[in-house]
Amino acid sequence: MRIDKLQGSRYKVKAVRSLDYLPCAAHLRGFTLIEVLIAMTLLGIMMVLLFTSLKICADSWEKGESKITDVNEIAVVYNFFQRDLSVARPLWNELLVEGEKTFSFQGKAQSLQFVSAFPASAARTGLQVFSIALLEEDNEQFIRVTVVPFAAPAEGEEWPKEEVTLIKHVSVFTLAYFGSEDGVSEGVWMEEWLNKAALPRLVKININLDNGIYWPEMIIDLKVTGTSTADNASLGAGNTGNISQPQVLQ
Repeated sequence: MRIDKLQGSRYKVKAVRSLDYLPCAAHLRGFTLIEVLIAMTLLGIMMVLLFTSLKICADSWEKGESKITDVNEIAVVYNFFQRDLSVARPLWNELLVEGEKTFSFQGKAQSLQFVSAFPASAARTGLQVFSIALLEEDNEQFIRVTVVPFAAPAEGEEWPKEEVTLIKHVSVFTLAYFGSEDGVSEGVWMEEWLNKAALPRLVKININLDNGIYWPEMIIDLKVTGTSTADNASLGAGNTGNISQPQVLQ
């Protein structure tokens, strides 16, 4: 009997100990409404901060790309004038009527014509007539460059024109020319350079765009400022009288 009592008490102790491992009601309760609201608020703040950071990064990237595009556009325009205009040739264009001729360089306040040559790497060779003008189409102003060969075409034919839009969305395009009126007196800035016998010493180019981005003023130093009979002679003694007059921009 005593042994049975001892064994019974052991079972009771094990049963009591096993009850200690059962989860109580306090351990089984969930989150309160306040805790859920706090967690959702913190999560919302984190999401707002995350998307704000992403938007700032995207805007910075877009502004950087736009700035690179603007800088590249300025560089392209400057390189064009520096490469082609700076080496303009002081040549005369003989007309079909004997005794009449005009100088190859004709500059106005918003248009310019000159003779130059493409670099050796270009597909086209020989002297070319460059015509630059500010045009307007569909209420939008742009600068167009027209290139034709500086030579007389075959009888009954015309040289094909190569037209390229240099830059769009132009609000201001002005040209000025620095040189001497008579080739002896001190040079001054002039709005036009027409019917002269020499190239100007400097050409100032001012361009502004509709978007308001600042464009630095460009001043191109012409490497050759006088007339050259040697250049005309290099075209061939028998061909100088056959060079047609380029179209003068109006």
